[in-house]
Amino acid sequence: MARSPESPAAPRVSPPDLPEDLEPATATRGADLLAARLDLSGTANLAYASLEQCTIAADADAVDLTGSTILDVAMTGARIASLKMRGAGIRRLRISGGRIGTLDLSEARIDELELRDLRIDYLNLGGAKATDVEITGCGIRTIDLPQAELTRVRFTETSSDEVDPRGLRAANVDLRGLDALSYLDANSLRGTTLTSFQVQQLAAVLAAGIGIQVAD
Repeated sequence: MARSPESPAAPRVSPPDLPEDLEPATATRGADLLAARLDLSGTANLAYASLEQCTIAADADAVDLTGSTILDVAMTGARIASLKMRGAGIRRLRISGGRIGTLDLSEARIDELELRDLRIDYLNLGGAKATDVEITGCGIRTIDLPQAELTRVRFTETSSDEVDPRGLRAANVDLRGLDALSYLDANSLRGTTLTSFQVQQLAAVLAAGIGIQVAD
C-alpha cells in the first residue's frame, strides 16, 4: 500500500480532562470512582473498577487494574513493581515520571495513552489494540508486542534492550525515536517507519528472515 507524504501520521494524544477538585478515595475491587484522588501503597486491588477523571500516586508492590475502565486518568511519579492493566479499556491515560517493574497492557483496548519520562523493566502490549500512543523519554528494558494491533504510535528519545514484534500489525508506527539494541523478528516490522541507520543495523536480521546468507 502506498503511503501518503504525511506518513507516518502522528498520534492524536490529548491530556486527561481533570477537574480542579478531587476527593480522596480508597482502592477496592470493582470500585466506581469519579473525580477521585488515589494514593496507593502495598498491594492495591482495583480489578474491574471504573476510574474517570482521577489521579493516581503510588509507591506500591502491586496495583491490579485488570479489566478496568480508565477514562481521563493521570499517574505521576509512581514507583510500582507490578502494574496490571490486562484487558482494560483505556481512553486518555497519562503515566509520567517514576519507575515501573512490569507494565502489563496485554489485550487492553487503548485510545490515547502517553508514557513519559518512565523507567520500565518490562512493557507487555501482547494482543493489545492501541490507537494514538506517545512514548517519550523512556527507558524500557523489554518491549513485548506479539499479536498487537498498533495505529498511530510514536517513540521519541526512548531506548530498549529488546523488542519482540512477532505477529505485530502496525499502521503509522514511528520507531525512529526508539534506540533498540535488538528486534527478535525484524520481518514483523511491516507498517513501521525506521531511519536509514536503523535499517542498516537490521540488515543481517532482515536478510536471514528471507533466506539470504551473509558471508564476507
